[in-house]
Amino acid sequence: MTTTLLRTAAELHARVRTGRRAVVMTMGALHEGHATLIRTARRIAGPDGEVVVTVFVNPLQFGAGEDLDRYPRTLDADLEVAGRAGADVVFAPAVDEVYPGGEPQVRITAGPMGERLEGASRPGHFDGMLTVVAKLLHLTRPDVALYGQKDAQQLALIRRMVRDLNFDVEIAGVPTVREEDGLALSSRNRYLSPKERRTALALSQALFAGADRHAAQEALRARAREVPATRARAEALSAIGESRAAADAHAVAKAAPGSAAAVRAAARLVLDEAARLTPPLELDYLALVDPDDFTEIGDDFTGEAVLAVAARVGATRLIDNITLTFGVAS
Repeated sequence: MTTTLLRTAAELHARVRTGRRAVVMTMGALHEGHATLIRTARRIAGPDGEVVVTVFVNPLQFGAGEDLDRYPRTLDADLEVAGRAGADVVFAPAVDEVYPGGEPQVRITAGPMGERLEGASRPGHFDGMLTVVAKLLHLTRPDVALYGQKDAQQLALIRRMVRDLNFDVEIAGVPTVREEDGLALSSRNRYLSPKERRTALALSQALFAGADRHAAQEALRARAREVPATRARAEALSAIGESRAAADAHAVAKAAPGSAAAVRAAARLVLDEAARLTPPLELDYLALVDPDDFTEIGDDFTGEAVLAVAARVGATRLIDNITLTFGVAS
């Protein structure tokens, strides 16, 4: 389809709107993950709606020593990707269009939630992110805005900002897109050498190891609840090969819905092994958190949690996460 390139908010506001406007915000260097966001936006907007993709490398999100200057600018290629995925408009404003008069003196602060994990590693990053998201929401005036779940903390903070500050927009999260080897799609993957990429696979492998441990624990507890809390429970579990659980089946049934510590340990084992590779993986954090505030969960937690990891391989910093649900119905 034909995709229109616009540079100013005035041009965008002049367009006639007949249906829902869905916006996908990017910093360019579009890949299949972005294309998935755009295709989802197209489905949400429908044939009578409009899909707008923003391309803006936000200087407020880059701290000292980060990669603002070398962040890829590929607008021509971005237009092609956006058009094939179903975008009507690519809105690519200049810095002075978004920040007239220079750096804004008034900004949105992410608060305590923005100081954890990514915020601790990149001070001020989320303040800059929320400030530009707020401005782009005003400039593009969408009915719905879509963001990838790979940036789970970012998505959570945007949702909190929209709720706390009464933005009249729907926020939709779209599942992480992965390459065939499991690596989460990212514009920064292009910086990895073949050897660095092999090491980087440990991020997704650690998350999957944690998920496997979690699934095994939940399945074991479900089985334990199927028989009475007597000697028969141990015998039943033993009969299906769960000899370790049979030693204390009653304790298993009465335990917390899941063991957060065991999930973390399973993931950490993979990351520790990757730290001994050449080149090594340099872990920033591994965390299992409540998505409402990104604080660490305990073994008595029930509900959805985010298992998140960040690490550096060579000069490239990567993040990834998955969602786990703790708690099995009685």
